[in-house]
Amino acid sequence: MGAAGSVEQCTAAVSQLLIVEPAIKAPLDPGFAPVVLAKRAYRKAAEKCADTVSWALPRPDGCARGELKVFPPSDAQYQASVILTGVMIQETIWRCGAAKLQLAGPAEICETLKTAFSPGGTYAFEAATMPKAFGTGEATMPVEVVGADKLAEAKDTPQECGKDANGSRLAFDLGKSDIKTVAIKDGEVLDSMETEWDVTNVDPEYHFKAIVDAMKATIERAKAKGFGDIQAVGGSATGTVSGNNEATWCDIFPNVPPDVYKEKVVNIFARIAKEVAGDVPLKVINDGEVTALAAVQKIGKGKVMGISMGSSEGGGYANADGNLMGWINELCYIKLDMNPNAPTDPWTNCHRGMSHMYLGQRGATKNAHKICEVPDNYKYPHPDMCTIKHEDHAQCLKLVQKAMADNPDKASDLYRTCGVYLGYGLGMYQEFYDIEHVMILGRVSKGAGGDLMLKVASEVLEKEFPDNPKITFHTADDHFKAVGQCIAAAALPVIK
Repeated sequence: MGAAGSVEQCTAAVSQLLIVEPAIKAPLDPGFAPVVLAKRAYRKAAEKCADTVSWALPRPDGCARGELKVFPPSDAQYQASVILTGVMIQETIWRCGAAKLQLAGPAEICETLKTAFSPGGTYAFEAATMPKAFGTGEATMPVEVVGADKLAEAKDTPQECGKDANGSRLAFDLGKSDIKTVAIKDGEVLDSMETEWDVTNVDPEYHFKAIVDAMKATIERAKAKGFGDIQAVGGSATGTVSGNNEATWCDIFPNVPPDVYKEKVVNIFARIAKEVAGDVPLKVINDGEVTALAAVQKIGKGKVMGISMGSSEGGGYANADGNLMGWINELCYIKLDMNPNAPTDPWTNCHRGMSHMYLGQRGATKNAHKICEVPDNYKYPHPDMCTIKHEDHAQCLKLVQKAMADNPDKASDLYRTCGVYLGYGLGMYQEFYDIEHVMILGRVSKGAGGDLMLKVASEVLEKEFPDNPKITFHTADDHFKAVGQCIAAAALPVIK
């Protein structure tokens, strides 16, 4: 695991500090140990520490900052400082993005962290991914130890997107299980479709054709309902999308070779739009960001966290003005669980307890076999359930939803477990987002199970985080939950 270590490798003193039992336990995941509670316990224990480690994560349009008091190397709890600082830098990377990492503070822990965020270190995945996300051309994210007065200043660049779906618009939402497409005329949805696809395909032409065919089918169906010439195309996709609609790092094309990705995928959104609509305004952004904008459109208010609990977790945030912050908001890569036996995920293949496995459909499917009959290969951790393919999880979730309808007394424990995950996840998100409203979208949130999940999440927030600002949950009809992001995406481009 590299120089920063991990909870599963640490001493009893460190485990006792970082592995905290929640007040409301997850019925089907008794070992769940929320990261947010580890932070709370650590900060209380370290409040009199003399030393502080600080970090800055500059990016092209801003810079995120953070700091944590740390124990001296001679203290039995020193390794807790190393572990938790690494986790907090990691979460800042995935929340805001980073072109490089700057560290300031005690020499020993700074050098340890520098090694951890270098090739071969605990966070080598982050170090290798960020240059791709920001198109810097670096093989790995630069890390430097500097004086506290040399850390880059905190900066954000809020981004305003279109919110009015006037005219005839086409939009797509590219998820890990399916392609969602909608045709909208003056704010009214004329047609919508969901088309399953295989994101693991290595051929970019497969992806291009799948998206184009889905969009063309939607156009044809919408024409019978008065859909005119397309005036704009909007879209959302997992991963990072540049300001000029380039797919700089989108994990819906995970197996496309790097050289082919650069040639055929980076400009795929522009090629798709031109193929189906010609030269019209185009705007594509991260799916989590679109989730937040969908929530703003639906409830008419700002300070909104949108979370799509679909194939994975798509998350985004809109500020008081209903605008985006310029952060990447890849919340699915943020660590939620300190349990040393927490599951790994197939995207990083190295980290335990990442949100991928808690606030998307895998948070439900990993426990499905505990509440209903499922095929043997749907019983986590069967190898079929531990790849980046989503088809088995989508089918397994259907069995979970049927079990909730047929035997709610037993199946409800699964949704209570998901509610515990969500409650503690939101409690942690409130550390860095000013949240007053949360809208939950995605298949996991559908039906009576989704309602129970939100109820339990509210109970967690009330009991464990009574001093946090109260969150109001918002839901939508099942159709909006499934295609709400796509509808919001349609409004992104401004028609001049």
